[in-house]
Amino acid sequence: TGKIIGAGLAAAGLVVAGYLVWQRFFTEQAPALLTATVSRGDVEETVLATGTLKPVRLVAVGAQVSGRITAVNVELGQSVEAGDLIAEIDSVTQENALRTAEASLANLKAQRQEREATLALAEKTLARQERMLQGRAVSQADYESALAAVAEAQAQIASLDAQITAGEIAIETARADLGYTRITAPIDGTVLAIVSQEGQTVNATQSTPTIVILGQLETMTVRAEISEADIVRVEPGQPLWFTIVGEPDRRHDAVLESIEPAPESIRNDTSITSSSTTSTSTSSSEAIYYNGIFNVPNVDGRLRTYMTAQVNIVLGQARDVLTVPASALGARGADGLYAVRLVATNGDVTERRVGIGLNDK
Repeated sequence: TGKIIGAGLAAAGLVVAGYLVWQRFFTEQAPALLTATVSRGDVEETVLATGTLKPVRLVAVGAQVSGRITAVNVELGQSVEAGDLIAEIDSVTQENALRTAEASLANLKAQRQEREATLALAEKTLARQERMLQGRAVSQADYESALAAVAEAQAQIASLDAQITAGEIAIETARADLGYTRITAPIDGTVLAIVSQEGQTVNATQSTPTIVILGQLETMTVRAEISEADIVRVEPGQPLWFTIVGEPDRRHDAVLESIEPAPESIRNDTSITSSSTTSTSTSSSEAIYYNGIFNVPNVDGRLRTYMTAQVNIVLGQARDVLTVPASALGARGADGLYAVRLVATNGDVTERRVGIGLNDK
C-alpha cells in the first residue's frame, strides 16, 4: 500500500512540473507595454553647446620697464578704478636716465650759445672785410675766409638745433620710462589674480611681464562651442538659456549675439603657418566647433570667471500643446505621419497616424 501511494505522488509531481514547463515555454505571453498619457505641455527644441564664462573685459596689467617690484598696492578681489596705483617698480635706473638726458640737453644748449657768439663775431668780421675790400685794404682771400667762417658757424648752430631736438625727445622718453615704474589700472575692474609679488624682479626686455589681472565682472561673456552638425541651424538673434554646474536648476536667459566665422583650430592650420606643401591643415578626425558669443548681466556676482556654462540655443518653442513621449513614435510614413499605438481601457491596442511639430527628443 505504501508503494502505491508513493508512485501516485511521483506521478502527480510529474504532471505539475510538465504543466509549468508548458506554461513557461509553449504558451504565448502577452507583451508588457510601457504606457504614457497624452497630455498638454511645453516643447522646446534646442541646440546644446558648452561654453566658458569670462568677464566682458579681461586685462593683464603688465610692466613696460624692467626692475624690482617695490610695492604691490592692491589685494585679491579688490575693486579698482582706472588710474589707481597697482604696483611700483624700483625707479633709480629710470631717474638716473632722466637726469642724464636733462644734463645732455643742457650741455647742447650751452654749446649752441657758444656757437651763437661765434656766429656774431664772424658776421662782424665779415662786415668789416666787406668794407675793407671795397677800399682794397684786404685781399679777396681774406674776405672769402670771413664768409666761410659765417657759414660754418651757421651750420654748427643748425646741427646743435637738431641735437637739441633729439635731446628733448630723449628726456620725454626717460620721463615716460620713469612713469612706467608706477603701474596704474587701465580700466575699472576687480583684481582677479596677482601674478607678480613685491620683491620680485621683472624683465620687460623680451616680453611684457604681467603684474595683476583685472576683469569687469558686471557683465560676463560666454563663448559657446557649437558643433559643425548644429551650426547650420543656429544664427545670431536666437534666444538661449544656460545653467552652471553649481546651480543646474537656475536658468540664465540671453540672446546669441554673434558667431565667429571660423573655428579656433584655424590658428593651427599648417597650410597657413607653414610653407611646406606636404603637411596637412587639420586632422580628419578632429571635431570642429564654432564659437557662439553672447553677454549676460552679472548683477549679483554669482557668475564667476571660467565657470562652465551648459548652453541651450532655442530653435523653436510651443506652449500648452498636446505632447507624447518621443519614444512612442513609430516609423515615419511617406506622408510624414508617425505610427502611434493606443491602448484602450479594456487592453486592446490600436494604431493611429499622427503629425508632430517640434521634437525635443
